[in-house]
Amino acid sequence: MMNYIWAGMIVFSFISAAFFGNMQQLSDGIVSAAENSIAIVLELGGILMLWSGVMAVAKEAGLMEKIAKLLSPVIRLLFRNVRPESETASLISMNITANLLGLGSAATPLGIKAMKKLYEDGGRKPYATDDMVRFVVINTAALKIIPTTISMFRQEAGAKVPMDILPASLLSSAIALSAGLLMTAILRRICRVKGD
Repeated sequence: MMNYIWAGMIVFSFISAAFFGNMQQLSDGIVSAAENSIAIVLELGGILMLWSGVMAVAKEAGLMEKIAKLLSPVIRLLFRNVRPESETASLISMNITANLLGLGSAATPLGIKAMKKLYEDGGRKPYATDDMVRFVVINTAALKIIPTTISMFRQEAGAKVPMDILPASLLSSAIALSAGLLMTAILRRICRVKGD
């Protein structure tokens, strides 16, 4: 579906530019966007490689297990079907840790691995389990203690104090997380009442 939406937006842009005589602006915009996207990919790629390496070292050093133990009360509360000592719990813990540090790009590979493990642990059902839904909500809200990636972009844009968004970032992500978890609980209860 998204492919059709993107294709439609591209076609609409070309038709609009041709109709209103703005083909030069469209051409300039395409070149400028391409240059900016390459710069962003290189910056994010560097951060992703750095933190992926840190996560790999943390796993080899046994830090993942320690973080999993530290977060085990939270994981036990949120993911009732996940054993605290399992690999799934470790992946979820590292994903949550990466999100708390504002490393969304580094959290993504861990999140994908954790989702695969939740899918396997849930019996490979053709629908999302409660734990899978809750995990997606937690990742979407992405509670951040330190908004690293956003701060990097703010610094690149010339912000004098790139981390001054910390209180707003923490508050907004905490509200989003609370609202998301509340809605999953409400919708799960409604589905149980209906027998789904």
